[in-house]
Amino acid sequence: MRYRYSRQPTDSFLECAYRQVFTIGGVTLYFIAAGHMLGSAQVVMEYEGIRYLFTGDYKLQDDDTCESLEVVQADVLITESTFADPQVTHPDPIAEIRKINDQPHNILLGVYALGKAQRITSLLNRHCPDRRVLVHHGILPLHKLYASMGITHLKYEPYNRREMKNATTDPIYLVPPMTFNSYYRATNVIRVFASGWKHLQRLNDMDLYISDHVDWNDILDYVVQVNPREIWTVHGNGKHLAAHFAGHISVSALCSI
Repeated sequence: MRYRYSRQPTDSFLECAYRQVFTIGGVTLYFIAAGHMLGSAQVVMEYEGIRYLFTGDYKLQDDDTCESLEVVQADVLITESTFADPQVTHPDPIAEIRKINDQPHNILLGVYALGKAQRITSLLNRHCPDRRVLVHHGILPLHKLYASMGITHLKYEPYNRREMKNATTDPIYLVPPMTFNSYYRATNVIRVFASGWKHLQRLNDMDLYISDHVDWNDILDYVVQVNPREIWTVHGNGKHLAAHFAGHISVSALCSI
């Protein structure tokens, strides 16, 4: 946050550890890991004997660049519903990243700079070990920030135009979305974008469905673990969840898109 909002006064931010309890207006709160990216958190709120769990963005998949998802049971689950659709199931991220091994070409790989870029770098290191990872200058500071917070196993190099043009090892160049979009005329590269969204796969040379959000099956699994009496949905459309749990769990949409 301090890196992203460097012009804000330093006292604008309050650091809290996971499970550090505090109270606001009679509501007791604490954070637990969301598994979305490094430092991401769910909010547990308790008021008059009722426990609410607000997920924010979260994922159930393993990710060695962030804390694993933590689960608590709650009376009310407030869940993101970005991909809350029975038609959406994310493939295994390891199988997806290994598809790059079948592409003996330079690869221009679009990634979100914070969270996704670090996860993709780690996946490439582990499952495409013969490929060099070059990183755009807009991503480098965040890789270094991750390293300062203990994520030191990532192997990568700053982008070098000469290396990209002359390398014999078919490097992978990680770039943020705006750069990826501006390079639409790039030649001698395979264009790929890592995302769970179908529309971001269009016009690319191959699909790479790697998402940091829960899909339909993940949400159903999480509901079982949390065991709520009510579900409230945000950041998506909760109609499929309402239909699925009709007669069993009340589902209400707080915010839909």
